[in-house]
Amino acid sequence: MAQHQFQTEVSRLLHLIIHSLYSNREIFLRELVSNASDALDKLKYLTVADEKYKTLNFDPRIDISFNKDAKTLIISDNGIGMNDADLIDSLGTIARSGTKAFLEKLAEDAKKDSNLIGQFGVGFYSAFMVAEKIEVISRKAGEAASWKWTSDGKEGFEIESSSRDSQGTSVTLFLNEEGTEYTNKWSIEDIVKRYSNHVAFPIYLTYDEKEWDDKGKEKGSVTKTDRINSGTALWRRAKNDLKEEDYNEFYKQLGHDSDTPLHYIHTKAEGTLEYSTLFYIPKKAPFDLYNVDYKPGVKLYVKRVFITDDDKELMPTYLRFVKGVIDSEDLPLNVSREILQQNKILLNIKNASVKKLLGEFKQMADNAVSGGDELKEKWETFIEQYNRPLKEGLYQDFANRDAIQELVRFKSTSAEGWTSFADYVNRMKSDQKNIYYITGGDEKTLRSSPLLEAYRAKGIEVLIMHDDIDDIVIPSLHSYRKETPGADGKSESQSWELKAVNRAGADEELGEKKDKAAEKEAKPVIEKIKKALGDRVKDVKLSRRLHDSPSCIVADENDPSMQMAQMMKAMGQASMTEIKPILEVNGDHPIVTSLKDINDEDRIADVAGVLFDQALLVEGMKLNNPADFVKRLNRLLVK
Repeated sequence: MAQHQFQTEVSRLLHLIIHSLYSNREIFLRELVSNASDALDKLKYLTVADEKYKTLNFDPRIDISFNKDAKTLIISDNGIGMNDADLIDSLGTIARSGTKAFLEKLAEDAKKDSNLIGQFGVGFYSAFMVAEKIEVISRKAGEAASWKWTSDGKEGFEIESSSRDSQGTSVTLFLNEEGTEYTNKWSIEDIVKRYSNHVAFPIYLTYDEKEWDDKGKEKGSVTKTDRINSGTALWRRAKNDLKEEDYNEFYKQLGHDSDTPLHYIHTKAEGTLEYSTLFYIPKKAPFDLYNVDYKPGVKLYVKRVFITDDDKELMPTYLRFVKGVIDSEDLPLNVSREILQQNKILLNIKNASVKKLLGEFKQMADNAVSGGDELKEKWETFIEQYNRPLKEGLYQDFANRDAIQELVRFKSTSAEGWTSFADYVNRMKSDQKNIYYITGGDEKTLRSSPLLEAYRAKGIEVLIMHDDIDDIVIPSLHSYRKETPGADGKSESQSWELKAVNRAGADEELGEKKDKAAEKEAKPVIEKIKKALGDRVKDVKLSRRLHDSPSCIVADENDPSMQMAQMMKAMGQASMTEIKPILEVNGDHPIVTSLKDINDEDRIADVAGVLFDQALLVEGMKLNNPADFVKRLNRLLVK
């Protein structure tokens, strides 16, 4: 018998599960059934794709039994099984990054809700909510040896050789006091029907039923075995035969989510290609949405045979929040994951699915405008959760860029809530030729930016783009194009250039004519500031966009913005040439005009330094030397 210690994070996890979780304990059975179903899926695939397993006698099933007197519950399958190394890897460590996120979420959640377990991929350990000890006996398909894993969920586990007649896994729970409520037919059957009714394999429950004589006296009991799930591939059924609750319950089992989905899309295609798809949009974004090693949410089946659930090629990365199923009639059953990436059939299904999803999202947006509060709230929830990943599609998916442009939303200086490009164009002035926007760190900072002063004064709307990705995505678009009805009834294409107000040339479209006299008068002051700042700036110019503020910074038209430069530095590109901003000053501001008659170079250096640093601060930038800024400011305050 070999003794093993749990990985540190597993120990923390088990302690929280045993001592802190209390709500909705019944999901442990959903998680164990789901694990059994995955094991059956994997072996079913091997029996059709691998010669080594084709002769295996395989009749997939899941069995559940209990003993009320002994306080035990057993969940058994005849799937792929595990050997000793698999048991250590699967039940002694947690490699997925989701563990840390789960622990952090659990620590801050006063409710201590066990529903979180399924969402974070640590489902097996939920069994310790109802068990004081767990015993796992498993035999891997194609191997003769069997192994037993035993643990009380405290410090570690034991592994020893065991015996099992065929491949598969049996999980025996030695129930604690809270777990004894699950040693009856009705509670088990209710949980399975609620959470696992659509598992594609039969689930059988074995139980003892009492028998009575004709006088109503108990005369004994008989052991019965009943199938307790429908086991139908829901995505293959006709939509007319399904109710909303059918879709919702399948989603809960598929997505390990206790909540109902925000939206679902069920498609059955017939013709050149035959396939079925069922996609769900969760109400809340997956916890690993922005992790590089995110877990894909779409499963691939071929003729109802499970192929894979970890292939990121099934859906573009900007739609990684989508969960669901793709089931093809045309792919070969022995298709490998390498072949999938170049397979034309799958590529066509993927492209059609993406267009279908984007079309559904557009319909959601249209319904939010024409429908009631519920449809409006649904769309707002979608945008709050998935606006940012959709923006990634603007530079990832050129073929669908026009469709994605109609979906992404931004904040605005002229409207409450979210605004689309189409909304902006409908509100713009008749003589306005461009769409103006500002990018930066956060919405509040951008709204108070001096760069907006002239636009506000002229009543020109500016889009507020505060997502970090906006600085990457929007410049790549160049323009927004829209089809509009022409005079002859035919549609005409109109386009509007996208202009960043924090670019040097953006003020040329404001209609302000250069005042040569003012430029001539301000030139000596500009030269003083430029000399004082030296190589801290690319240039110093007289501003046409400032009304109240003394200064602002802008990026040269050919340079990345200051925010972009900071982002690239944070990503490890520190060797990149330092980007220097252009400082614009307000020639009418008293601070600037006060420099006209000052020749004290130290005083000029202090004023110029403060003008530059405060312009950086207003745009949410970090100062290279905050202490130097404070000293300059103090010297000026004294004077």
